[in-house]
Amino acid sequence: MKRELRLGLLSVLLLSGAAASAAAAIPVVGMETSQALRMVLGLTVLAVLPALLVCVTAFLRIVIVLAMLRHALGMPETPPNTVVIGLALFLTLFTMAPVLHRANQDAFQPFMQGTLAMDGAYEKGAAPLREFMVRQTREQDLALMLELSKARTPQSMDDVSNVQLVPAFMLSELRAAFQIGFLIFLPFLLIDLVVSSVLMALGMMMMPPTTVALPLKILMFILVDGWALVLKALVGSFH
Repeated sequence: MKRELRLGLLSVLLLSGAAASAAAAIPVVGMETSQALRMVLGLTVLAVLPALLVCVTAFLRIVIVLAMLRHALGMPETPPNTVVIGLALFLTLFTMAPVLHRANQDAFQPFMQGTLAMDGAYEKGAAPLREFMVRQTREQDLALMLELSKARTPQSMDDVSNVQLVPAFMLSELRAAFQIGFLIFLPFLLIDLVVSSVLMALGMMMMPPTTVALPLKILMFILVDGWALVLKALVGSFH
């Protein structure tokens, strides 16, 4: 019994020493977050990164417009989803480059170097994203979110929480994407109408209009350099 007690005490001492050594190995500077906690926060951010990409960046507008372009051309599966998403990601990177650079310089790098606490890093990192969302958000959409949340009328944008700003930003992005998509559909719709009228006048009612309209749409899209025009309009639509 005494032998087992000694072994138990020895184990407790060894565990205590190991814990003390591990604690001493973690650098603590003022109120900075430990390295282990920084790793946990980094993994958490990676887990929610797809949701953040859709909710607080230009990705939502870009991917919807590119998807509507496929339907306007009459090829819902071409280009493939992988190509559309990849193109949308790189366009999002171009559009958000100033915002990401500022967030990285003001918040992420100081936080990783241990010179900025977690609360300060969050505030400085969220500031450029909030400014970007505010520039793209319509007042009507923001007022709708404030009304739905039954919140008091804010005196300034600093009084608007992210819970109200993010859905308002997404509503504005959806509206802008559908407006651009409508303008993209118009010339292709005109081609469909002309082809249908010509086929009916020639008595070729059994031939599907899409059989003739699709190559004409592709030809017109190539001749006007459609991809460059669409991408230029998409990136230029952000202010």
